[in-house]
Amino acid sequence: MSVFLHVGCGPKRKDQTTRGFNTDEWQELRFDIDESVKPDLVGTMTDMSAVTDESVDAIFSSHNIEHLYPHEVPLALKEFLRVLKPDGFLVVTCPDLQSVCKLVAEDKLTEPAYTAPAGPIAPLDILYGHRASLARGNLYMAHRCGFTHKVLVGTLRAAGFAVIASRARPAPHFDLWAIASKSARTEDEMRQLAAAHFPA
Repeated sequence: MSVFLHVGCGPKRKDQTTRGFNTDEWQELRFDIDESVKPDLVGTMTDMSAVTDESVDAIFSSHNIEHLYPHEVPLALKEFLRVLKPDGFLVVTCPDLQSVCKLVAEDKLTEPAYTAPAGPIAPLDILYGHRASLARGNLYMAHRCGFTHKVLVGTLRAAGFAVIASRARPAPHFDLWAIASKSARTEDEMRQLAAAHFPA
């Protein structure tokens, strides 16, 4: 069975990742900085020493990298590459600052952009972190950097990923998705991965 590392899992499980990972072929290994969510492994994206070299087939990272400071992002991606097997891949999603900033430019900083299970989400929450969670003392939710489509792809390429498939989803999603392969893959292989792991 293939193993995927669910980085920054929070309370979420395999069925809240992607269609591709939510199958009997994949075993989930949950990794988080917050012990209260009972992950399999505790650690940070910049220090994943709890995970051995080249031990996982894939990584799923949903809305985590924006919690790092900009100078920490390359360190985290280096850790991702270290723990991935040679033919492994990363599925990463994060806010799309370009589409969010369109709302800011329209002076809608605190107006709801969409409604999540946690309630209405405004551009301010997307840019700096969910205010209600921060107010409750969960400072892990603070955002310290951000990405546009071009910057995310460039950052993954600069980190050493061999090939990248990416997608920007503007309103009402305001997010970016990328699949980054550690080793070379054909365009058809990347399309298959995208079909399995990008939102429908």
